Amino acid sequence: MTDRRGGPPPPVLPGGSRSPSRLVRAASTVAALLVLALGAAVVVRISTRLAPMTMAIIAALLLAALIDPLTGRLTRWRVPASLAALISVLALVAALAGMGYLIGRRATMELDDLSAQVVAGLERLRQTAVDTLPGLDARRLDDIVTSVAAALRKSLPSPVAGATTAAEFLAAALLAVFLLFFFLRDGEAMWCWLVRHLPSRQTGRIDRAGRTAWHTLQSYTHGTAAVAAVDAVGIGAVLFVLRVPLALSLTVLTFVSAFVPIVGATVAGAAAALVTLVTNGAGDAVVVVIAVVVVQQLEGNLLQPLVMRRAIRIHPVITLLAVTAGTLLAGVAGALIAVPLCAVVYHAVLGYREDQVGGTIDGPG
Repeated sequence: MTDRRGGPPPPVLPGGSRSPSRLVRAASTVAALLVLALGAAVVVRISTRLAPMTMAIIAALLLAALIDPLTGRLTRWRVPASLAALISVLALVAALAGMGYLIGRRATMELDDLSAQVVAGLERLRQTAVDTLPGLDARRLDDIVTSVAAALRKSLPSPVAGATTAAEFLAAALLAVFLLFFFLRDGEAMWCWLVRHLPSRQTGRIDRAGRTAWHTLQSYTHGTAAVAAVDAVGIGAVLFVLRVPLALSLTVLTFVSAFVPIVGATVAGAAAALVTLVTNGAGDAVVVVIAVVVVQQLEGNLLQPLVMRRAIRIHPVITLLAVTAGTLLAGVAGALIAVPLCAVVYHAVLGYREDQVGGTIDGPG
C-alpha cells in the first residue's frame, strides 16, 4: 500500500494516527532558533569584552553610511577614490571640531554669569520647595541635598579609572576615523572580496542581503539626521529667543540625543527645561516644555511616518523594545545602535529570502 505521492505511507502509531511530522518540524525550528540565540549571545559577549573596538567599528559604519553620498559625488566628479575619502573624512572631522570649539568657547564666555544664575536659581527652587511642601524645613532639605551629592560623588569614577576611560575613548575615536577612511575608499572592494570567499551556491543571496542591509543603514542615518536637525532647530529657536544660557550647547545636545529613538528627544528636552528652570525661572521653563512637546508631536505624527518608517519599516513597539534592550545591555551605546541593528538585520533577512535580485544598491564606497 502506498500513499497518494507513490511512496511508502508514513508509519502509523498505536492509536492509528500518522507520525507527528509537524511536531518534528516545529522541534527543528525551535532547535534552530536556540542555536541562533546561542550564537547571538556569544557574539554579544565577545563584542562586550572588546567594547572599544566594537564601538569604533560601529561608529565607522554609521558615519560611512551618513557621508558616503559625499564620497560618491566626489568620485563621480573624477576625484581619485583615496582623495575623495580623505576629503569626506576631513570635512566630517572639521565639522565636529568646529562645533565643539564653538560650544566650548560659548560655554567659557558664559561660565561666570551661568554660575551666578545657577546659584540664584537653586536658591529659588530651595525656597519654593520649603514653602510648598508640608513638613519640609530648610534643614531637612539640606540633608537630602547633601545625601544626593554624596551619592553622586561615589558614583563618579576614580581619577585612574577616568583617565583609563578617556584613553580608551581616544583610541577608539582614532580607530573609528582610520576605519572610516578605508570604508569610504575600499568598502565596495572589501564586500566583493568577502562575498567571493563564501560558498558559491549562496553568493548571490548573501550579496543581495548585504547590499539591502547597507541601503537600510544609509536610509536610517540620513532619516535620523533630518529628524534630529528639525528637533534641534525647533527647540533651539525657543531657547535662543528666551536667552537661556548655553542655548547653543543644549541645541547640539538635542541634535545628538535625537539619534536615540523615542527616549533621546525626551531626555534632551528635560535637560533644556531643567536648565531653563534654574536660570530663567518657572515661566520660561513652562514655555520650553510646551515647545518640546510640540516638536515631539510634530516628529511623531509627521516626520517619523514620512521619513523613518518609510526608510526602515519597523513598528514603534519594536523600536521601543530594541532601545530598552540595547540600554540594558550596553547603556547609551546600546541605545544608539539598537534600532539600526534591528533594521539592518530585518532587511538583510528579507533581501536574503528574495527570489529575484532587484536593483543594484551601492555598497560602502
